[in-house]
Amino acid sequence: MIQLVEQSDLGVIRTLRELKINKTTFYNWYRAYTELGYEGLARKPSKRQGSWNRINEQDRDKVVEIALERPELSSREVAWHITDTYSYYISESSVYRILKENGLITTPSFRIMSASDSFKDKTTRVNQMWQTDFTYFKIFGWGWYYLSTSI
Repeated sequence: MIQLVEQSDLGVIRTLRELKINKTTFYNWYRAYTELGYEGLARKPSKRQGSWNRINEQDRDKVVEIALERPELSSREVAWHITDTYSYYISESSVYRILKENGLITTPSFRIMSASDSFKDKTTRVNQMWQTDFTYFKIFGWGWYYLSTSI
């Protein structure tokens, strides 16, 4: 490209316009070529090593240590404990990822519950048992509607 632009009769700007190459890009290539030759035009490896906000190894080890000391805590509770005790904020999702990487996240235990055929506490008269529910709806251009139900 550099040789093509240098040998063109149209001039640098018009040739670059025809080739659809940005002027700044061409002059960066040209400077690198004149200073270092063909090696200056070679792609350079990325200098970026990782994420700018990666949690350092000491803090990661501390999360694992706390989780091993307090196995009854969930990842959310470990994050709260770290924030409250060590005055260091770490998100719940970061704690979860760290614990999962270290094999400390287990599948949750579920209590299987089935519906009964009848209530455990039988009613003997009217109004002895109530069920209520409240919800609200946003009506755009109007406002909020609130719904309260009682059984």
